[in-house]
This record gives sequence, C-alpha cells and structure tokens, in this order.
Amino acid sequence: MNNTMEKTIGQIVADDYRAAQVFKNHKIDFCCKGDRNVVEVAEKHKIDIDELLGELEAARRQNSDDTTDFRSWPLDLLADYIEKKHHRYVEERIPVLRQYLNKLCKVHGERHPELFEINEHFNASAGELAMHMKKEELVLFPYIRKMVKAKQNGEKLAAPRFGTVKNPIQTMMHEHDNEGERFRQIATLSGNYTPPEDACNTYTVAFALLKEFQDDLHLHIHLENNILFPKAEILEQKFIS
Repeated sequence: MNNTMEKTIGQIVADDYRAAQVFKNHKIDFCCKGDRNVVEVAEKHKIDIDELLGELEAARRQNSDDTTDFRSWPLDLLADYIEKKHHRYVEERIPVLRQYLNKLCKVHGERHPELFEINEHFNASAGELAMHMKKEELVLFPYIRKMVKAKQNGEKLAAPRFGTVKNPIQTMMHEHDNEGERFRQIATLSGNYTPPEDACNTYTVAFALLKEFQDDLHLHIHLENNILFPKAEILEQKFIS
C-alpha cells in the first residue's frame, strides 16, 4: 500500500494495467494527467483514500488473460505496436465517426444542440491527431528505433537534428494534453456518452463508438507518456554519458 502511495497514477497503471479500470470507474485521467499521486486524485475526486487503495489492491489480485506487461517490451516493438494498433485504429475510426456525427447533427441537432459542439470538438481532434501521428511516425519513432538498433550493435549514435529526444517528446505530451482536454469536454457534453431518451439506434451506436475511441486514446497516450517516452529518454542517456 505504501509503495502505491509513493507512485504516480501513471506509474501505477504502467506497473499493472488492471489498475486502469479502477481509475476509469472514478473518471480519473491516468494518461494525460498521470503525474499525480493517489492522494491528490482521491482528494480532488472526493474519494476515500483507503477505498481507492483497496480497489487497486483488488484489481491487482484479479487474474486477467488480457493483462500485457508493456514495460518488458523492447522500445522498437512498443513503437511498432502503437503505430500498427492505435494509429491504425484512429485512422479507421475517424471517417466512421464523422459520418455518424454529421448525421446526428442533421437529424437530432435541433432538439440536441450540444451535438454540434461535440461534432466540432471531434473534428478538431481528428485533424490534430492526424498531424500528431505523422510526426511520431516520421520523426520520433524512427529515432527510437535507431537508438535501439545502435545499442544492440554497440554503435555510436549521432545527435538528431532536433537536439535531444526530449524535445519531440515534450511536443507530443503537450498535444496529448490538448486531446485529453477535448475528450473531457466531449464526455461532459454527452453526459459521459449517455444517449438521451429519444435516441435512435444511430445515436446510441455513435455515442458507443465515441466512448470506445476515447478509451483507445487513453491507452494509446498512456503507453507513450508513461512507458515509451520515459524509457526513450533513459536510453538516449546511454549514448550521451
């Protein structure tokens, strides 16, 4: 328990992803705001600290076939996984969600004007995420793979044109914060993705897909902010020292 209280919530989830569901249940952001400790988040969300720690301990004791220890993965493999699973998911889901949200605005917008704002936030996020992922695929991830290869082969590594890996990482984390905030607003506007009583099947499916998109984004950001990026910074230090 004491060990848990000393860690940030991002580190707790990095150690055991089963803890993510506990934080999700309490609407605690463990990805973009993963640098807080459990005492801070318990106070902010008005949760009894002993209750929260108990839930985390219970989650740890549960056996789950879906628990993957991403911390043990080589960095190039983790970068490949993020790109092929999460980047591809975003690219595939964006046009589908745009179509659904545009239809909702047209059919239900008069009775539910919040749909226009939700659509606006999603479209802004879609555009930013597309550029964000390209920067990772063309700049940051290739450098991480280059560092891994150089370490494996015992080779020296020339300094990148961006100076240090910390610079693109700082940019990526700032952009993660922006998208995390956009989806917090979408969640608020949608009543945490709860369709209204007069919702049709399209409305229900659209909100379910939005929530799925948000959940995938949270895991995506968590893998980068709390595992890939810190380890990339540590790896780079081996070439500097």
